[in-house]
Amino acid sequence: MYILLSIGVMALVTYLIRVLPLTLFKRKVKSPFIRSFLYYVPYAVLGGMTFPHIFYSTQNTLYATIGTVVALLLGYFERGLTTVALVSVLAVYLCHILL
Repeated sequence: MYILLSIGVMALVTYLIRVLPLTLFKRKVKSPFIRSFLYYVPYAVLGGMTFPHIFYSTQNTLYATIGTVVALLLGYFERGLTTVALVSVLAVYLCHILL
């Protein structure tokens, strides 16, 4: 019973988060500040949720930092997401083996 209740509450919360903006903002948002804020929120939240976990994903923070730098450099040079992910994981793996 606890599992079904938990699933129901999570479904309700997820649904409300997606429906509330549609019901609250009936007109188009005209403020440039709010529009830019709403544009960047998903990227900021994703970065805020992902970035700290990068440094705790390995046993050594140095290896995670090297992998992050490799990923940032590849992203800067506009490589694809798959390439960035694979090469940064490979860099961490090679650090773990070689260092």
